[in-house]
Amino acid sequence: MKPAVAEEEGRGMQVVRAQQGLRELILAGELPPGRRVSEPAMVERLGVSRTPVRLALERLAQEGLVTPGASGGFVVRAFTAADLAAAIEVRGTLEGLAARLAAERRPGAADLAPLRDCVAALDGVVAKPVLSEDDFDTYVRLNAFFHEELTRLSGSGVVARAIEQAAAQPFASPSAFVQLHATEPVGRDTLVVAQEQHRLLLEAIGRGEGARAEALAAEHARVAQRRLRAALSDGDRLAGLPGGSLLRLAAGRP
Repeated sequence: MKPAVAEEEGRGMQVVRAQQGLRELILAGELPPGRRVSEPAMVERLGVSRTPVRLALERLAQEGLVTPGASGGFVVRAFTAADLAAAIEVRGTLEGLAARLAAERRPGAADLAPLRDCVAALDGVVAKPVLSEDDFDTYVRLNAFFHEELTRLSGSGVVARAIEQAAAQPFASPSAFVQLHATEPVGRDTLVVAQEQHRLLLEAIGRGEGARAEALAAEHARVAQRRLRAALSDGDRLAGLPGGSLLRLAAGRP
């Protein structure tokens, strides 16, 4: 590998490292809303040079976690309940598009096999009358894989990147609220409903039913909207989740 290429790859890895580190600090509440992010402090905290930190902040600005400050630099953004609801709606619309594109491609049995295996594994989780915390952890992992496969089957890199950006918003990912009600009966009930939608989505894609797949994916995102409304009724528990410190309930509710 040429030195210039190796140097460029090393710089790229530093940017990714800085971006992940900054996102974790923001979602953990260590960088609260309204706080200006000090580049020198982040250089020391994250162990990377200043340029990767600046580039990472620019990427986080594109994601919406920080905004340009009035006097330069970047400031951690606060979110309203309406912001979160809109982010979930955008993700659902984009996943609907991904589902339609996947169905229109008429994927074969081999293409659908990972999704079928995932749905079968999810069936095994939600079939239990009582779910443990480990079961909820397993559901989160499998659910993330289901949504990744749905995006992959669309065959569109543009759609995949748009979904990734939408899901990066606080509480907008497919499994954002699963753990909030992990110890409550309503938690399992919600997963049962979501799993039935997974099964119907797989069926629609396998049959090439693009419009039906699109509608099912959009409806599936509305489960997350219901979880959001339930979470907003318990602000203390919501604040304990990653990204909870960014929410400003007084600014608006969906």
